[in-house]
Amino acid sequence: MGYYTLFLTLTSKDSNLQTYIVHVELPSFPTLTTSSLLTEDLQAYYQTFLASTLSASSPSTDEPSIIYSYHNVFHGFSARLSPEQVKAMEKKPGFISARPQKTLSLHTTHSPNFLGLNQNTGFWRDSNYGRGMIIGVLDSGVNPNHPSFNDDGMPPPPASWRGRCEFNSTIARCNNKLIGARFFTIGDGTPSDEDGHGTHTASTAAGNFVPGANVFGNANGTAAGVAPLAHVATYKVCTTTCEESDIVAAMDAAIDDGVDIISLSLGGPAQDFFGENIAVGAFSAIERGIFVSASAGNNGPFYGTAQNGAPWILTVGASSVDRKIRATAVLGNNEELDGESTFQPSDFPTTLLPLFYSPNDSFCSPASLRSLDLQGMIVLCDNGGGIGRIAKGRAVRAAGGAAMVIVNQQRQGFTTNSDSHVLPATHLSYTDGLRVKAYLNSTASPTATISFKGTVIGDDRAPQVAAFSARGPNPPSPGILKPDIIGPGHNILAAWHVSVENNTGTNSNFNIISGTSMSCPHLSGVAALLKSVHPDWSPAAIKSAIMTTADLVNLAGNPIEDQTQSRADVFAIGSGHINILKATDPGLVYDMGPQDYVPYLCGLNYTDQQVAVIVNRVVRCAEISSIPEAELNYPSFSVGIGNTSTTYNRTVTNVGEANSIYTVRAALPLVDVRVEPTTLQFSAINQTLTYQTTFTRASGNTTIVNVIVQGFLTWTSGRHTVRSPIVGFVE
Repeated sequence: MGYYTLFLTLTSKDSNLQTYIVHVELPSFPTLTTSSLLTEDLQAYYQTFLASTLSASSPSTDEPSIIYSYHNVFHGFSARLSPEQVKAMEKKPGFISARPQKTLSLHTTHSPNFLGLNQNTGFWRDSNYGRGMIIGVLDSGVNPNHPSFNDDGMPPPPASWRGRCEFNSTIARCNNKLIGARFFTIGDGTPSDEDGHGTHTASTAAGNFVPGANVFGNANGTAAGVAPLAHVATYKVCTTTCEESDIVAAMDAAIDDGVDIISLSLGGPAQDFFGENIAVGAFSAIERGIFVSASAGNNGPFYGTAQNGAPWILTVGASSVDRKIRATAVLGNNEELDGESTFQPSDFPTTLLPLFYSPNDSFCSPASLRSLDLQGMIVLCDNGGGIGRIAKGRAVRAAGGAAMVIVNQQRQGFTTNSDSHVLPATHLSYTDGLRVKAYLNSTASPTATISFKGTVIGDDRAPQVAAFSARGPNPPSPGILKPDIIGPGHNILAAWHVSVENNTGTNSNFNIISGTSMSCPHLSGVAALLKSVHPDWSPAAIKSAIMTTADLVNLAGNPIEDQTQSRADVFAIGSGHINILKATDPGLVYDMGPQDYVPYLCGLNYTDQQVAVIVNRVVRCAEISSIPEAELNYPSFSVGIGNTSTTYNRTVTNVGEANSIYTVRAALPLVDVRVEPTTLQFSAINQTLTYQTTFTRASGNTTIVNVIVQGFLTWTSGRHTVRSPIVGFVE
């Protein structure tokens, strides 16, 4: 209640107040560091900045008060301030910046098997299912009583765990699986999940084994997270929105608590990294050896929409699995079009019903359908229009409709969703939607029905990039290819905070939803498994192993496709689709420490102060040999190709066999790629070797400009293939 009261008090007098996130630097005493300061010392120091604003406070403005003090992610705090108070604060020595907080958004069973993880065999068993790892999930909270968070077979948390459980009820409590649950949402007062998103993501990353998991009887099987014996700590930062000050406070706490992985299925529009507090907090996390996985966002298929693009974050796009819950639209001309729906009533009639479509309101808005009598009809609705698919179904049902067919817009292509609809329904692709509309225009009395066919496994086009999955290039740093990787994020079954099976006589508390929010925790779980097997690997080494071993083909052996069923480009898939079995033994890794990012940040032409905001210490770029983006020791290449040659260095670390020889192969259309040396010969584990790659516009292609080309660079030994994608901007 304390935060709730504070928030109401501060907003009650002056609507001009906003929550600002303030960055400051410590006083320049030689012995003064964050580690030597007690929390109360920092709090007192931060208070001096608020004291400097009193002269700018009017009688109608409350005295400013700190909401959160930050001591791990960066030096600073959040507070409710007026623009005048901020202006007064700017004059105080030690002030760096103050920006209004941003409101961010959430990026919203079979998938472990699809990834090659099978109970009691193979890598899952060899990695001990992630035992001992702690995954910190920043999301909308958790339902602690869900069976995915039972602690059967779970050891106690490791001695390094310093977190706490903030449930204030005997009904809701933590255990050896859910070892921590905290809340940072002002006015909410509980770590419990009222949305479902957080329960879903936490169980996807590390839910325990739950037999008989299904939704309406579909997708039945044993549900489990990717790291089912890892511990889970949840940090509630979202309710209807996700406020930046809460997210930063949760990251600060997660670092203190001792998590091994931070999983972030949320984000906002990309911007320079010094103004992106998730990126700043993630840098502090990787400095402490904590791996950070974040969703790329759901603004695809448009280019340049990728979020969470800092190179020290694993940025995850979304793809499909090979399972569909089939609902077939049967038209009056006997044409059958396969779609999807989780709700599959067994008693829906096979009788053809009138098919209704209103081009004037094709999105089925509740306001327009309210005046219609659709009794006994199947209603055709276009996907999108700012109206959710479930909401469309409610509107159709309220107007008397018997069923609904949703069809995609062109940009959504073949990405269809298995939703838990409130009435019989199916979701069709854009191509099949055109067929339905062509049939509607061919007859004065169109009819249709829906045939529900249950769970079908074996779609050999999987994995396929989902239409919503955000794409590169990476706006704040085009020289770093994003997303890094894709993983299962489309139609994913996992735990839910309540049952979606209302009035059906069953009570399954699982749900199937889609988003890069779903792919991110898959990769968080993968990172936990890899860290369990390789505890000495840095976050950069884990990331490299994931990227350089990724798959480029689908189950049919063809190149991975996008939502149009065309070959997906590197801006959609990054390095490719996660192959966890290969990632555990990558042969070589592109390793980096936190200090290696500083020359890169200076190379982005950030000021000393802007770099200092990110790395949380004083930096003088003039005294550092800054590097271009493509020179960062990253597992992929994103390079500009001009009229002169450019050369970039990479250093690889041998984590395979001590005595091994790798040979190189590289190709990029319109560009000559020269790698020196062409052979790398290792004689020891952890030995490092450096190679140079020179990119030159190919002779005869000097008139071709403003095109983007993609290729690869691969090091191959007798046992390992280490592949880096290349994207070239031919200028």
